[in-house]
Amino acid sequence: MRLLRDAGLLTCAILIPLAVTAAPPPEVTVDYSADSMMETEGGMTMKSRLYHTVDKDRMEMGGSEGMTSIIRKDKKVIWQLMGRMYMEMPMDDSKVSGMDAFDIVEQAEIGQETINGIKTSKSKIVAVKKDGSGKFGGFFWATKEGITVKMDMLSKEGDKKMRMTSELSNLKIEKQDPALFEIPAGYTKNDMGAMMGGMPNMEELKKNARQQRQSRENQAKESIGEQMPDVNKMMKGLFGK
Repeated sequence: MRLLRDAGLLTCAILIPLAVTAAPPPEVTVDYSADSMMETEGGMTMKSRLYHTVDKDRMEMGGSEGMTSIIRKDKKVIWQLMGRMYMEMPMDDSKVSGMDAFDIVEQAEIGQETINGIKTSKSKIVAVKKDGSGKFGGFFWATKEGITVKMDMLSKEGDKKMRMTSELSNLKIEKQDPALFEIPAGYTKNDMGAMMGGMPNMEELKKNARQQRQSRENQAKESIGEQMPDVNKMMKGLFGK
C-alpha cells in the first residue's frame, strides 16, 4: 500500500503542475508563496506548499517523507526530489508554452469575490486545443497580479475527462529565495534504469536515501568520539526497556 501511495504521489507531482500550466492566467510576474489544496472528481486530494518566481515553481508534497517538484521553465526541465536524490525530466515546448497551444473561444469576467481574505476577479474561460485534440473550461478566481487563487476546471482530451478544483490559502506576495528553485547540494541524480511505465523504483530510491542518512549519522558519531554517553543504554538502565 505504501508503494502505491508513493507512486500516486509521484504521478501527482508530475502531472498536476503541468495541468495547471495549461490553464490561465498568463505567467505571473510577482514572487509569492501559498498553501494549496487540490481535488479531483474522483475524490483524490493533495495538499502542497507552493513557491513561485518568474519561470520557476516549487511544489512540496507529502510532508517530510514526501516529494518536492521544481519546475524550471527557463531550463525546460522538471526536477523531482525525494530523500537525498533527484530525477530530471525534460519539459517539452507544448508544456512550456501553456496557453499557446489553445484557442480561447469564450472569456468573460463575472464579478469580484473575496477568497480566503483575498480580493479576486472571477472569470469564465472556455478554450480548445489548436489541433482539436482537447478542450477545457471553467471558472478562475485571480488577484490583480494574476495569481490564480481558486480554480474549478473541466478538461477533455479524446474520451478522457478530468474535473479538478484548487484553492490557495496563506498567500504571501514577497521575494522568494533563489535557492528554493535549485537542486540542493549533496543530492545524487537518479540514473537507475529501474523504471516501470516511466515510474522510478520507489523502494530503491528510499533504500538509497536511508543508506546515505545512516552514513552521515555514523560519520557524526565518529567525529564526536567515545566520550559521548550511549543514550539508549542509559534509558534502558533507567526504565528497564
